[in-house]
Amino acid sequence: MSAKTIMIQGATSDAGKSALATGLCRLLARRGVRVAPFKPQNMALNSAVTADGGEIGRSQAVQALACRVEPHTDMNPVLLKPNSHTGSQVIIQGRAIGNMEARGYHGYKPIAMQAVLASHARLAEQYQCIVAEGAGSPAEINLRDGDIANMGFAEAVDCPVILVADIERGGVFAHLAGTLALLSESERARVVGLVINRFRGDPSLLKTGVDWLEQYTGKPVLGVLPYLYDLHLEAEDSMGLDKPGGARAEGDTLRVIAPAAPRVSNHTDFDPLRQHPQVEFTLVRAGETIPPADLIVLPGSKNVLADLAWLRAQGWEEAIRRHLRYGGKVLGICGGLQMLGKKLHDPDGLEGEPGSGDGLGWLDMETTLASEKRLTRMRGRLTLGDAEAAGYEIHMGVSQGPALARPAVQFDDGATDGARSEDDQIFATYLHGVFDEPAACQAILRWAGLAEPEALDYAALREANINKLADMLENYLDLRAVEAWLPSGVIPD
Repeated sequence: MSAKTIMIQGATSDAGKSALATGLCRLLARRGVRVAPFKPQNMALNSAVTADGGEIGRSQAVQALACRVEPHTDMNPVLLKPNSHTGSQVIIQGRAIGNMEARGYHGYKPIAMQAVLASHARLAEQYQCIVAEGAGSPAEINLRDGDIANMGFAEAVDCPVILVADIERGGVFAHLAGTLALLSESERARVVGLVINRFRGDPSLLKTGVDWLEQYTGKPVLGVLPYLYDLHLEAEDSMGLDKPGGARAEGDTLRVIAPAAPRVSNHTDFDPLRQHPQVEFTLVRAGETIPPADLIVLPGSKNVLADLAWLRAQGWEEAIRRHLRYGGKVLGICGGLQMLGKKLHDPDGLEGEPGSGDGLGWLDMETTLASEKRLTRMRGRLTLGDAEAAGYEIHMGVSQGPALARPAVQFDDGATDGARSEDDQIFATYLHGVFDEPAACQAILRWAGLAEPEALDYAALREANINKLADMLENYLDLRAVEAWLPSGVIPD
């Protein structure tokens, strides 16, 4: 078997590539196609642990769910996790190989491309169709040399490209026409159609513009996709932090806040809280006043010492001290757990400059960063209410100290994780996704002060939103125009 590959590229970042790819994955899966997602190169601080024990971008893990298959490291062979303004941790086929500055990575790209093509070839032998997603825009002139994320990949595997642009940003015709103008002749020929995303209003009002665009570019507009209100799709980067949460119920409400630190990672941990009808979730950015809350959540971080320094500079240490003094609750996840300890050590400079620093000191433990990253999926029960919990661990820290004798989680394999303070005001864990299981989310919200928390089935909510995307594409995307690049039988006669 050798799969057909079709690639979604965007005129800009956040144009809707991930959503279009996710919806197309589910649409094809519903039609009986064995389909897999693929992103050659992803730059994101939101990641997931795969069935084969590696790490990939969160968007590809969600797309695998849309395909109804298990996520695999071949679905995102190159993942860059920024840990400074100019450098990133480089993850190849699920495994971290070290940190690189931007210039150093540019020279490494030919080696990374070998991993990309090898992963794609393996998927092509297992599936009928691969829905590939680009990164950023293919028209970034300074990144064209040695490109592996967009047209460089598409040309290497000889696949067609659909180009999508977001009309919400304004200038959609310029985005599409300008992007095509900046491509090489062979790259332009590879674009088989255009998609206008997130349109509000009467589509007939756009007809003259669509007609002009098709005539000017010589490319068909495959669809004008409507704006989907209340759509929730796990984000791969910070763009998702600006999107609204779910509806709020009247009555008892829990106020939850979290800091938007510069290197916050796996902020998808917040998504069940943002969608919960009884939670008022606020992400506090630099320079904003820290509001009163019932629960403060300290999230994961790709550079714990640097983010801890940022927290102190923003006044969070004193705010947390005051919050605890008045009986508030604090929950730390991964890097947040490490911050709550007494010391943090990075002797090898794995996340920044080598050195050590003082933690917030509310848990009697210390953390040392080690080169071996822990990547595992886990199931167990919270020590809060014996609630069922599941999630994944992605961290390089090894924590030790008396605080761990009062764990937060008891795993099914007998291991324990995290810590609870003796006064029961602090709950800290390495487990990402700790809010995803309805029982675990309820137990934490009850601990934080919500008298009768409702059960939120986050997995069902995610499924409903994936299906919403597929339903929209069924109605608004002209698949017949790209039939030649899809497995036979996908388009009914």
